[in-house]
Amino acid sequence: MNIEIRNIKENEFDELGSIMVKTYANLEGFPSQTDQPEYYEMLRNIGAFTKKPNTKVLVALSDKDDMLGGVVYFSDMNQYGSGGNAVNENEASGIRLLAVKTNVRGGGVGKALTLACIDLAKNSGNKQIILHTTEAMKVAWGMYERLGFERSPDLDFMQEKLSVFGFRHNI
Repeated sequence: MNIEIRNIKENEFDELGSIMVKTYANLEGFPSQTDQPEYYEMLRNIGAFTKKPNTKVLVALSDKDDMLGGVVYFSDMNQYGSGGNAVNENEASGIRLLAVKTNVRGGGVGKALTLACIDLAKNSGNKQIILHTTEAMKVAWGMYERLGFERSPDLDFMQEKLSVFGFRHNI
């Protein structure tokens, strides 16, 4: 599959927000929209991240311009916005909220989005890239490890009743 990665356009905010909500809502073992309505509102309004300094929302598109998924990249961890102490990391970039449409999972979309973020981190001059995942995201977890990310328990935190696990990749 041919995959193009680029910055999101304003007219695509709603489409990516819908993909994000659907992806996370369908993760077995992940909190529901009823359990964490604020989290799903953040996903729905994914375009708001484009207003944060040093932050990009990337989308993956097919060769027919179909949106396949997206991710949020932070070149400054002060904008990362997660729990735990990741926001205190220096010379670090961050990845959050990776989502890929169900019908194209396993086709390299998540990998392409993650590699694009790693390239952005390298170009920013940062020394590492940080992300978080959960037990419900084991497929992504394995992909991150294959791309060189290592578990970093010092970055773990609880999101309400959900255990969130930190990873870092030195670049």
